[in-house]
Amino acid sequence: MTDKNTLEFTDANFDEEVLQSKQPVLVDIWATWCQPCRAIAPTISELAQDYAGRVKVGKLDADANQQTTQQLGVSSIPTILLYKDGQVIQKFVGVTPKQTLAAELDKAAA
Repeated sequence: MTDKNTLEFTDANFDEEVLQSKQPVLVDIWATWCQPCRAIAPTISELAQDYAGRVKVGKLDADANQQTTQQLGVSSIPTILLYKDGQVIQKFVGVTPKQTLAAELDKAAA
């Protein structure tokens, strides 16, 4: 469920890919059975393409990566987290409009 610009985050690579990233990182926490997650998937793909080279954009499958999901305290999905310098700077729960996410990515990447 990822395209060439959308990364796949896992329990194994989360620390390196997200927490230690020099770029801002947008993490979409989703699951295959989640209808709203499927609804926002095209938006995440578009953002990954729009911000390629400036912001890392990826998905974390909540079911396959329960350790990270629990550590992050995620209780409902989709949850979208925006990281900068290893810290969460924005959190969105539910389907979020592309322009809302893009505005936050613009600030984080500035």
